[in-house]
Amino acid sequence: MIGGHDRAAGQFAAAWATRRLHHAWLLAGPRGVGKATFAHAAARRVLADAAGPVTPAGLDIPDDHPIAHLLAAGSHPDFRLLERLEKPTGGLARNINVEQVRGLGELLGVTPSLSPWRAIVIDCADDLEPSGANALLKMLEEPPANTIFFLVTHAPGRLLPTIRSRCRRLDFDPLTDDAMTSLLNRLIPGKNIAELVRLANCSPGRALEAASLDLAPLEAAVRAILADGDGDNALRSKLAAGVSGKANAERYAAFLPLIPAMIARDARTAEEPRRSRALDAYALAREAVALAPRVSLDPAATMFELGGILASIASLKR
Repeated sequence: MIGGHDRAAGQFAAAWATRRLHHAWLLAGPRGVGKATFAHAAARRVLADAAGPVTPAGLDIPDDHPIAHLLAAGSHPDFRLLERLEKPTGGLARNINVEQVRGLGELLGVTPSLSPWRAIVIDCADDLEPSGANALLKMLEEPPANTIFFLVTHAPGRLLPTIRSRCRRLDFDPLTDDAMTSLLNRLIPGKNIAELVRLANCSPGRALEAASLDLAPLEAAVRAILADGDGDNALRSKLAAGVSGKANAERYAAFLPLIPAMIARDARTAEEPRRSRALDAYALAREAVALAPRVSLDPAATMFELGGILASIASLKR
């Protein structure tokens, strides 16, 4: 399901209809707006159409289509997904390594099995280690016939210029609140959609993550501190308790980077002198958020510190 990106979907669908399309597509835009969803949908459409025409038009194909079943099971022989691998000790590897990229040679060195076409999704190209990026560049320079690459990127400026120059770029903008509301009502009906839209900052990916990790109570505590301060430390203690312990590791990792964005949103609507205080707090919060994962600071202590930064804004009322 592609929501809010009709322009990008139309451009790709029109190119695919001619079968004279670029072999590599760079899907660029903010994190969580649907680029990877688009890449998988476009790959499904290519492989399904190539195996036999699909109706209706567009990118979506029926869930009961045989190609959809194969892709969902991870068993389509003409499709590959490159992403960071899970480490034996838990968590994800830092990069997509060069061996993963070179492994594409197995796919590209044989005739496609179910149709004349192959599709490769790289989610995301920003994660390629330097040697992996160079290995991918060689494939993009001499692509096999009827092979299409989808490169997801949150920061296209960080990619090799030679990779960017060999791709057709599709830009994905943050979704409007109306588009977010419509999409989330279809995906997670019954949830507090307005709260999720506010928390997600135009990113459906963040909204779905917020819903699954129950981030709304943490967001409510932040808003309460911003509104009235935290004279007795109760709210910042609540924030700290909400992210402490191994069971809350994912919750902490997801919520931590949202705090500077919430401060920035407050600053945009504030008047002086609160705006200056919010901007100072934003700088402090960004520094704390960037430092905490690198030096493995205690989540509860970090969140308590951020609560103090938030409270400093409320000391000056609007």
